[in-house]
Parts: sequence; structure tokens; C-alpha cells
Amino acid sequence: MDILQLGAALDRGQAYNPTSGEYYAGTMARARERVEKLVATNKVPTSLDELEGEWELVLSTVPHGIFRSSPFFLAVQEAFQYAENTTAFGEDKANLFFKLHELQTCSWGVSKVGRVAQRFDKSTKMCYSEFDTSIFSLTVIPILGWFKLLPTFGGCVVTAASCELKEDGVLDMEVDYTTSRPVEGLQGLGEWIWKVKVPVGFLWKLLPWNKGRPASCKATQAFCDENFRVARDIDGEMFVYTRPVVPRPLDLNPK
Repeated sequence: MDILQLGAALDRGQAYNPTSGEYYAGTMARARERVEKLVATNKVPTSLDELEGEWELVLSTVPHGIFRSSPFFLAVQEAFQYAENTTAFGEDKANLFFKLHELQTCSWGVSKVGRVAQRFDKSTKMCYSEFDTSIFSLTVIPILGWFKLLPTFGGCVVTAASCELKEDGVLDMEVDYTTSRPVEGLQGLGEWIWKVKVPVGFLWKLLPWNKGRPASCKATQAFCDENFRVARDIDGEMFVYTRPVVPRPLDLNPK
């Protein structure tokens, strides 16, 4: 209950942003403490059977975007480890990238991250990471008017990755593709957009700085029971998921 309350108070972790200031730092510290206490019970999953099904993100300790729970961004994070210089302007390159990405996409109300979720299919050994995004949700000129200048539109971005659970709860993943799906009540760009499938795994190897390496990543499943799951990235940041109260069907093969 503490974790759920702190997740709500922190807007799943988005309310604490070191780029903006240190306010809510104490609340985030308390949230970390509570999650670490849960992890200390040492209930680590041993098979994909325990991960099977749908999970929704309720709290993240990572700064600069809860979208970073996606295998795509985890792969970006790990790819920077192979760079000749891992820092820039006195900061870790991966964190700098995520900070700039957040500033570019979330400033001025251009876009907003909604539901963030993952689902596992043990039969195919696939992980599907989802996050809803709405664009132009806040497009009003302050003081001068109260009407929206542009309509709100968007959808659910889905990243598919193969996965294998190793010892000590380490989940190895390799990104296959990214696509999108409609969200009820949210206007899309047209029916064509839902049929687009970007072969990220194939294109990743062609990029010269990746030198043929796959879009691979790992996240330690530090805790898992029938209701809660805690994943930890390579920097030690944590993502807390729960089973959804309102499950969402996911159509991976639209007509």
C-alpha cells in the first residue's frame, strides 16, 4: 500500500525530475526505501510462467522518463556502454540522451505519456512493452484564450522483444520490432498507422556505431509475486508493476 500511495503521489515517478529541481526528492527517497524493502524478501522469479500476462507500471525511480522501461530504451542505454567515450559534458551519455529526449518530446505540452505496461507470452518467449502517448494534449495560449488550437491525437506504442529468463532473475531481451495500436477515445493519424511495423532489430545492426551488435538489453527481475513485480535496469533504477485492475486486450495482428 505504501508503494501504491507513493506511486500515485509521485505520478509514477514523473513528479520528481532532477532537471527541474530537487522538490519531491524526499518522497522519492522514501519510495526507493519501500521498494528495496520489498526486494529484500528475495522472491525472485525462476521461470517465464511467473511473468506471464499483463503488468502495468505504478512507480519508477528512474529520472527523465517512465518510458525507459521499454526494451528499446534499455537497449539504447546499454549501447552507450560500447562508445569510445561514455560521458559528455561531464555526464553519462545515456542519461544525457534521455534527458534531451524528455525535453524534446514533453516540453510545452507537445506530448504526454499515459499508461505504461508490459506483457509476457511464455509460449513464444516474447515481451511486449507498451506506452500510450497523446500529442498536443495541451495546446492553449495562456491568458489569451481557452480553446484548444490543435486536436489531441496519439495511440499506444508497442515494442516487441524476444526474452529469456536466466539465473538470479536476469531477463535477457532482444528488440525485434516497434509498432502502434489505437487507444479507445484517442484520435489516431489514420488506419494506415496501425499497420506500420518498424524492424528495429534489423535496422539496429546496420547503424555504424552499433558495429553489427543486436538491440539487446537486460533487466533483473528483482521481485515477483502474484500481484507485484520489480524490475531493475543496469544502473540500479527500479520499475514497479502490478497486475491491472482493468486489463487491456492487445491485437498484435490487425487486419
